[in-house]
Amino acid sequence: MAPLRDLIEAKRAEPDAVVDLLSPGADVLAPLANGEPRAVVEAIDRAAAEGRIEGVRIHQMHGGYDHPYLHAAYGDRLRHVSYFLSPIGRAAFAEGGCHVVPAHFSDMPRLLRATTRCSLLVARCAPPDRHGFFSLGTNADYAARFLGEIPVFLEVNPNMPRTFGENNVHVSQIAGWCEVDEPLLEVAPAPVTDTDRRIAALIAPRIPDRATVQVGIGAVPNALNPLLAEHQDLGIHTELLTDGLVDLIESGAATGLHKATRPGKVITTFALGTKKTYEFLADNPVVEMLPVDWVNDPRVIGREPHFVSINATLEVDFLGQCNSEIRNGSYWSGSGGQADFARGAMYSPDGQGFIVLHATAAGGSVSRIVPRLSPGAAVTTDKNTVDKVVTEFGVAELRGRSIGERARALIAIAHPDHRDDLTRAAADLRLFR
Repeated sequence: MAPLRDLIEAKRAEPDAVVDLLSPGADVLAPLANGEPRAVVEAIDRAAAEGRIEGVRIHQMHGGYDHPYLHAAYGDRLRHVSYFLSPIGRAAFAEGGCHVVPAHFSDMPRLLRATTRCSLLVARCAPPDRHGFFSLGTNADYAARFLGEIPVFLEVNPNMPRTFGENNVHVSQIAGWCEVDEPLLEVAPAPVTDTDRRIAALIAPRIPDRATVQVGIGAVPNALNPLLAEHQDLGIHTELLTDGLVDLIESGAATGLHKATRPGKVITTFALGTKKTYEFLADNPVVEMLPVDWVNDPRVIGREPHFVSINATLEVDFLGQCNSEIRNGSYWSGSGGQADFARGAMYSPDGQGFIVLHATAAGGSVSRIVPRLSPGAAVTTDKNTVDKVVTEFGVAELRGRSIGERARALIAIAHPDHRDDLTRAAADLRLFR
């Protein structure tokens, strides 16, 4: 064992050592959320401030930490490329400090290989085990696909849970590592309203026992998960593992015993929640962290019978097109995995894809069921993929229906105060025939 310990110690460094791995024009890949090695990125940021790097880009979905370079502090010496805007990224994008690339989450590894140099992967991880393996902990996402393929510089954090799956890398395959002890980012469950509970209550009875589910983040999923606690042998195959899903697993409702792929396992590609979730993950063999191009592949998802996908959107038009990215004319987030799972549910035998939203916004003055999407809006889930749209007023089943039938079904689940205006708009568009 001495040679292994010697090798681990030989590769220990300070965060600033990452700069020696950066050549001009390098493309750095960083995982999302807690996978981001904050101190390592700060070291790269300092190097840009001091003029020691040139033309470097950091590629990331959903960054969790703010840095000066995100706000174009150093011009082209260091730029950020985002594939899904976090609250921090929204401000940076509005200021012109970062670029946004539209992308499906499932496509990220292929996209990064095709459009970047893939010069270096930096990531946060758990301490090495006695065999010399580092675990990316809360993350596999796109980063796991590059372990052992490109140079890797790791930031060990003793608070990162050790997890299993395909997110581990041996010390012999990394360029170096440093250690930083700091708390992980925590995201508390969104508060649940009566409207959220009404939406959840419409969905829960439609989910059969033994179904495999994917549940997004937000208030409606938080309202839904407790309603599934009496179900039997549910499976979990989701891009994001949250506190609510942990509660569902611990209730005994989600055994995964009848899943077609990885039976008995909870499949995810990253986790984000509170300490409760991170403690659940630690050394838990039932959870497999797998690369996103497998977890989110619609063809893989479609192998599961009775697959159920549940995701939120901002507005839905009469065609059934869902805008989940543009709010008030500004880019707000990204496609993420919504379309991946909606399409996977479409491929699944007896699968169901639910898109959820409150019927109104702005205190009830604005309908979120609209004749046409807002100007400049993005289509996140398209009209040919959308299945069921749910508001607090009901479920509109759209798949296989004509445009006129879709319009009538959507108007029926709009807020009553807006139904007359929507009906007139549909008539003006000559949708009723």
